[in-house]
Amino acid sequence: MPTTANPPSTHTLRLILGDQLNPQHPWFAQVDAGVVYVLMEIRQETDYVLHHAQKIIAIFAAMRALARQLAQAGHRVHYLQINDPANQHSLPANLGALIERYQPRQFDYQDPDEYRLDQHLKDFFASRPYAARVNSSQVDSKHFYTQRHEAAELFAQRKQWLMEHFYRHMRLRHRVLIDGMDKPAGGQWNFDAENRKPWKGAPPEPPDLRPRHDHSTLWASIEAAGVQSFGEPSADNLRWPLNRTEAVQQLEHFICHALPHFGDYQDAMSRKAWRLFHSLLSFALNVKMLNPREVVERVEAEWRAGRVELAAAEGFVRQIIGWREYVRGIYWAQMPGYDQHNGFEHNTPLPKWFWTGNTRMNCLAASITGSLQHAHAHHIQRLMVIGNFALLAGLDPQALHRWYLGVYIDAFEWVELPNTLGMSQFADGGLLATKPYVSSAAYIDRMSDYCKGCAYDKKQRLGEAACPFNALYWDFYQRNADPLKKNPRIGMAYQHIARMDADTLAALQARASQIRGQLDAL
Repeated sequence: MPTTANPPSTHTLRLILGDQLNPQHPWFAQVDAGVVYVLMEIRQETDYVLHHAQKIIAIFAAMRALARQLAQAGHRVHYLQINDPANQHSLPANLGALIERYQPRQFDYQDPDEYRLDQHLKDFFASRPYAARVNSSQVDSKHFYTQRHEAAELFAQRKQWLMEHFYRHMRLRHRVLIDGMDKPAGGQWNFDAENRKPWKGAPPEPPDLRPRHDHSTLWASIEAAGVQSFGEPSADNLRWPLNRTEAVQQLEHFICHALPHFGDYQDAMSRKAWRLFHSLLSFALNVKMLNPREVVERVEAEWRAGRVELAAAEGFVRQIIGWREYVRGIYWAQMPGYDQHNGFEHNTPLPKWFWTGNTRMNCLAASITGSLQHAHAHHIQRLMVIGNFALLAGLDPQALHRWYLGVYIDAFEWVELPNTLGMSQFADGGLLATKPYVSSAAYIDRMSDYCKGCAYDKKQRLGEAACPFNALYWDFYQRNADPLKKNPRIGMAYQHIARMDADTLAALQARASQIRGQLDAL
């Protein structure tokens, strides 16, 4: 791994974080012998939550790949490996040692995407004795469509944040899927109603053409350093793209093999196909090997060439230019403190099967086992299976946040936290979502094959054999009638409750209480 000596000509240190692996950043356009690029594998970042093994391996391997690429291009690189004796495993401690070693006049870093790291770096240069002799500069990562506070400025004069308003603003501003005079392609902004088909086995799931990597040696060094993790490492067969070339190849595989069917089946789930037609690009995007603009432009070009339907192109574009940028805006508008929201005051610990997948509920067994195997699950598994159950059962939203942040390879706090506490758990009281996303077994059965052969009966509400989702669903609305009953988007649920007799309601509450008391045994 490239690490420079200490020549007297060093004038600038530049820090590259583990999610800033963009070889096309303007920093690298010219080689300057006085600049040293710093990357570090530190326990501070592996340990702040318990992470999936594949996430740790993939980020470290991708960092090493970028370091080699920069060194081969002539840049000077100082790389601290996880087992380097000089590694103090703290960002401030390592930076202090490097500044003392190189004596730079300038220290540069790109905008961190997590509030925690942003504050670490600001505090570091505000408090250290050499702050007066080292100028620090924070630069844009040149990745996102929007600046941190752009969404907050857009909604400053509006009573409520709405993703659809933001999404249309973004489409118009960046001229994405726009025809004529500011009109959406196809005459409508959103084709979500066409993107909810269950998958019955055809068309077949496309081939998994991702590269195979053997990082057994790296994994051994991670374990030897004492890093704790969970999930299957797959260290000798890691399938995630680890450099920009592989990320671009994965984009092309998605465009050619999966995008044509993505729109129809983006909400579908099956025990027979864990990937279905999802892109598996989120890791490459979130560590910045891919730029969202090139992804959006490539998808739009495919539609304009007539090779995919507009509903498929729009559905995917909405996730990138709409939702991804929107939740980032929520994050920076609400931090610090957003991670402490717990509107329903839920505090039940996560069941043990969150770490094993060993539950008799097929939907949760498939979604959690897949997450542990692949460090990935698609958005409906995360939202309408795992998150749905967590909200109905009253699980601690902060504990769930830490689990999501650790288990998914694409999870970084700026994108994961609003999705978990806001969208999934409604713990922010509606700052992000307009209603809680909960359902009984009926929705899961409609969108998946999970209910077939399950130990629990999807149609029953009461009794030991009844699907736990059913009693929990009606109990959730009863327990939270005060904050939710006036919500116009969920009035139908309360109309159903009003038609139930008192004995039925009491029986549902009793069954739900029984379920919450034996979560580990489900």
